[in-house]
Amino acid sequence: MKTTNIEFGLDTFGDVTLDNADQPEHHAHVIRNLVEEAVLADQLGIDFFGIGEHHREDFAVSAPEIVLAAIAGVTSRIKLGSAVTVLSSDDPIRVFQRFSTLDAVSNGRAEAILGRGSFTESFPLFGFSLSDYETLFQEKLDLFSDLLEQRPVSWSGTTRPPLSEQSVFPHVETGRLKTWIGVGGSPNSMIRAAQYRLPLMLAIIGGSPYRFKPYVDLYHEATRKLAFEPLPVGIHSPGYIADSDEQARDEFWPHYRAMRDRIGKERGWGPITMDEYVAEIEHGSLYVGSPETVAAKLAPVLHALGAGRFQLKYSAGTLPHKYLMQSIRLYGEEVIPAVKAQLAGKEAA
Repeated sequence: MKTTNIEFGLDTFGDVTLDNADQPEHHAHVIRNLVEEAVLADQLGIDFFGIGEHHREDFAVSAPEIVLAAIAGVTSRIKLGSAVTVLSSDDPIRVFQRFSTLDAVSNGRAEAILGRGSFTESFPLFGFSLSDYETLFQEKLDLFSDLLEQRPVSWSGTTRPPLSEQSVFPHVETGRLKTWIGVGGSPNSMIRAAQYRLPLMLAIIGGSPYRFKPYVDLYHEATRKLAFEPLPVGIHSPGYIADSDEQARDEFWPHYRAMRDRIGKERGWGPITMDEYVAEIEHGSLYVGSPETVAAKLAPVLHALGAGRFQLKYSAGTLPHKYLMQSIRLYGEEVIPAVKAQLAGKEAA
């Protein structure tokens, strides 16, 4: 795919932000602010808005499809999807029904991004064992893939009762629900996505993004060997945009650090240092800076990986709503046009 045709999106996990008194917002307020952020993205002509699923206190959204449906009612063109749907701890039939319903109310704008998720709270919450981690995702993806064909489904496995010529409704009006597989990066994940004939969304959240080029090549080679049409590859990475590099780094740092250290403590990581933060901005997968700096860093990454979509994870821990709105506006008004211009120049060269 030519990178001049790339789509640009935004992702959020509904992080619980701080209010004007530096106190955590109520979950309900965070969700209403999130809808306002999506409306701005739609007005700016941004292509996609994705909402993640979490089941813990520091994130407000546990039912993304409901929030997306609310957004559908106050927007007109932006595509709406998950970032990601934790398929392993959900029922594939209900997931399909929720997204096919979202597709109906949004006039064909729904997309699902299916993944395992980087948090595991949903497993005990819904009665699943982490010892079944691989089996749950494989079997449920297998069933969901069958549902995409919108024919009566016969299926059997170990994770739910079998189905025999079962029809599932509502059908998607356009014929097939746009569905991606979200992955963190492993050869098996690339091959699985190709086998299911699903586009690939890479969560590149740390380290050099260029290290994912062999994975992208493997994915495209697998689709060729399976005689499938070329499928798009998307990239999800975090970032924040302000008027200057210094402003962006200063505003983003305390909220990013708090989020990173809170999650890191749960996973046995040490506290992040300022040097690590700066290194990730300058050489890694954190797109923080002025519009000019972010565009100059992003364009060669998208060109090198042949990306069909880029989704900026614009929320970061407690970073307040007013800063998120600023970042979205600069992304839509300045970063995206600059990246498109740079990619057009590379294609023409």
